[in-house]
Amino acid sequence: MKQTLVDIARAIVDDPEAVSVSEKVSGDTHVLELSVAKDDMGKVIGRQGKIAKCIRVVMRAAAAKQNKRVIVDIVQ
Repeated sequence: MKQTLVDIARAIVDDPEAVSVSEKVSGDTHVLELSVAKDDMGKVIGRQGKIAKCIRVVMRAAAAKQNKRVIVDIVQ
């Protein structure tokens, strides 16, 4: 789960080395906190949050295949 989010984020941003994801697990729920460089924050969020919503949809689909629940938070 964590590596999937890292791969998606690195494909979007200008500074892929600044991408980091921390994972917190509680039962079958995984909370993934995505952190990117300050200049890349707009690219990850997108206009009106469209890219962020798409990232969350893809991650939910990946989690559903593993019978898990995932929450993606974008933090600075």
